[in-house]
Amino acid sequence: MKASSDPPPFTYEMSVEGDGTILHLHGAMDKSTAGSMINEIAPLIRDKRPAALTVDLEKVSYLDDFGVLVLVELRRAASLWNGRFTLKNVSDKAKETIVSLQFDSFDTKGPLSFRKRSPNIFVRLGEATFRHLSDIKYLISFTGSVFLAFLYVCIHPKSLRVDDTILYMKKTGVDALPIVGLISFLMGLIMAFMSAVQLEQFGANIYVASLVSLSMVRELGPIITAIIVAGRSGSAFAAEIGTMKISEEVDALFTMGFEPTRFLVIPKIIASVTMLPILTLFSDLFAIAGGLVVGVFMLDLTASAYVDQTIRSLELFDVFLGFIKSGVFGLLIAWVGCHRGFQVKGGAASVGQATTSAVVSSIFLIILSDSMFSVILRFWG
Repeated sequence: MKASSDPPPFTYEMSVEGDGTILHLHGAMDKSTAGSMINEIAPLIRDKRPAALTVDLEKVSYLDDFGVLVLVELRRAASLWNGRFTLKNVSDKAKETIVSLQFDSFDTKGPLSFRKRSPNIFVRLGEATFRHLSDIKYLISFTGSVFLAFLYVCIHPKSLRVDDTILYMKKTGVDALPIVGLISFLMGLIMAFMSAVQLEQFGANIYVASLVSLSMVRELGPIITAIIVAGRSGSAFAAEIGTMKISEEVDALFTMGFEPTRFLVIPKIIASVTMLPILTLFSDLFAIAGGLVVGVFMLDLTASAYVDQTIRSLELFDVFLGFIKSGVFGLLIAWVGCHRGFQVKGGAASVGQATTSAVVSSIFLIILSDSMFSVILRFWG
């Protein structure tokens, strides 16, 4: 260790002995002098191109791993034209450092490079397995935490953050209504137009109303609405909690005595489960309105006939099924979004990854759960 914070100066002398060169180094060879030594001495060695290079360490007062790096670079410079390289007057302490760092094992044919070997397929498979097992473990823990927090809110209703819940209802439901209405209206218009091309050949124009209403109320309405909400609100939930995670706001909540799951997750889940069925109802109405436009202006149907056929085609169970699906979809969207947000580690890039993962996972679970509903209804009916 050096007593002064200022790096000790280093000097060097070069002498010629026969066809070789002797390099006498003086001072400390550490991180404060290594860069200068390499930049000054190595070019001289390459210019002189000695047949043999001997480095004299007698006057070296200190040598660490950075000093060994200097020796490696000098040996590499001498080896470019197959020059011999030797060390002399090496102290016991310096020799111990050189041996411990395996000086002789360094490659002399090229610049120092530390390339990470690409792991083989078994290593990658093992890493992926452990990573997914860790994710499953965290998923189970998060699910249990959400269940306990929801149970606590049911027992202690006053613990629910009502203002935040209403705010999330507005963001999830009211703010999403224009885009949901527009897309659903266009979907209803497209389905009515495409089906009218075929049904008009058989004089069955009136059944366009049945096709649009049944397909939207039972299947497409809940799915389209859920996908839109997943893209808007699910990603927002993940980004909000993820940003709080990397800025240590979640840790601050825990330190102040707030339970983060109950404080952050429960209002979002309640808002999503409550508003998604209402959004789905509006989606169905806008889609039926889109089909009505096609029926009136292209199929010469009256508005009353179209609405009457729609009412006769639908049953209360169809509307109830759409509500149940939408509630389940809302639970999945909020749950996945919050879960991905709590998984954020690192910086801003991790927030972006969590947001993308939340949307993709939500859409996958929406389609999967809808398929399960279809299978259950098939065997139940």
